[in-house]
Amino acid sequence: MSKKIAIIGSGFSALSASCYLAKSGYEVNIFEKNKTIGGRARQLKKEGFTFDIGPTWYWMPDVFDRFFDDFNTKSSDFYELEKLNPAYSVYFDKDDYITIEDTLEKIYLAFEKEEVGSSKKLKKFIDNAQDNYEVAIKDLVYRPGVSPLELVTPITIKKINQFFSTIKRDVRKEFKNERLAQILEFPVLFLGAKPSNTPSFYSFMNYADFGIGTFHPKKGMYQVVLAMETLAKSLGVTITTESSIDKIVVENGTATGIISNGKTYNADIVLSGADYHHSETLLDKKYRQYSENYWSKKTFAPSSLLFYVGFDKKLKNVNHHTLFFDVDFEIHAQDIYDSPKWPENPLFYASFPSITDVSSAPDGKEAGIFLIPLAPGLEDTDELRQLYFEKILTRFEDLTSQSVRESIIFKESFCVNDFIEDYNSYKGNAYGMANTLLQTAFLRPNLKSKKVKNLYFTGQLTVPGPGVPPALISGKLVSELIKKHNS
Repeated sequence: MSKKIAIIGSGFSALSASCYLAKSGYEVNIFEKNKTIGGRARQLKKEGFTFDIGPTWYWMPDVFDRFFDDFNTKSSDFYELEKLNPAYSVYFDKDDYITIEDTLEKIYLAFEKEEVGSSKKLKKFIDNAQDNYEVAIKDLVYRPGVSPLELVTPITIKKINQFFSTIKRDVRKEFKNERLAQILEFPVLFLGAKPSNTPSFYSFMNYADFGIGTFHPKKGMYQVVLAMETLAKSLGVTITTESSIDKIVVENGTATGIISNGKTYNADIVLSGADYHHSETLLDKKYRQYSENYWSKKTFAPSSLLFYVGFDKKLKNVNHHTLFFDVDFEIHAQDIYDSPKWPENPLFYASFPSITDVSSAPDGKEAGIFLIPLAPGLEDTDELRQLYFEKILTRFEDLTSQSVRESIIFKESFCVNDFIEDYNSYKGNAYGMANTLLQTAFLRPNLKSKKVKNLYFTGQLTVPGPGVPPALISGKLVSELIKKHNS
């Protein structure tokens, strides 16, 4: 008789793990607290507009391909990908922006136009980033974080210095042009830490950006969730929504099931893909691996203030992904990581999926997503949300030379309180624990509980780290650990 596994949550890592475990013959049941699956990657539909609530960037398509290939399928069996050109643009001042296009050759030209001689430096930088990508994505990130020795290979020994320098140091050493430096520092924000705290080795994100490019799944990122749901169900996974978890049941030091909405569900193995800190609060105190003091000392990825806006016209002077770096990056970063507070002048990001995808908005209208990175744990009120919407909209209108206020049909917002309410997210962080040197690989929270037998964890607070591709990998890693210990 096959062993029963209860999985808490239905985000990317939980869905990934469910597929691998079901394929291996386990009886897998997913319990999701919200009405729809996908964890942080849900959808908002309103008045003919469709928004991805969470992730909007599709990077590292090879990781998605590797996942689907493990089940003898392809991503193209489920959804259609379009490579974006341009990938994105970055505003530095009024009508002053740099556009990142869809090939390295075009990006080299853009850098050279900005600063003579920079294309040669960029080529050298990207060559190293590609080398790191090959090492990281094809090998290191597929290791379960149980031992420091996982990081020691003949290749990584040669790169050891890259774990003790930082992205910022490497970039600033070569690129004196502030605008180009900021563009090269931008991708590591997906890792949840400042460039000055991110090891040089993570330059592989620059290769993901420039070398591989930015993609968009037709009908949005939620198509990936639906694809994984289809795959999971075809493998026999059962998914139950509106099933909030009250407790992880432990008997004699062994996880034996969960209590959801007051009802007990027995299981041989419990796997939580929910927020790690929250998952441990579902245990009696003696079974928790990490204290409140432990969590309070960790560097978390930012939270976000997000706006989902329907416009009654097409907007101009923007691309599908548009970044606004017209204010001091360092000051905003300090407000997130060093002395947490609401930033006076925030950087922000905007996505207009309807530029690429007609399904995102009614004909002649535009869907806009605006994101401000924030420190987790900040006070979150309707008044603050409105104040910051006005701040960024004023700058947006000025920088892109257009009036948009009177064209707003509606706006919805999502911030710290919502991350806590909807995802039980620690301090309302948006995507996990930052990948700093002391929070890399085996130094992150464990996939397997050290205190409770048959209890496991997956997701962005454990290995490999934040982001959608790492979440897919995390699901695979934990499924392999479960099979190893329960075969």
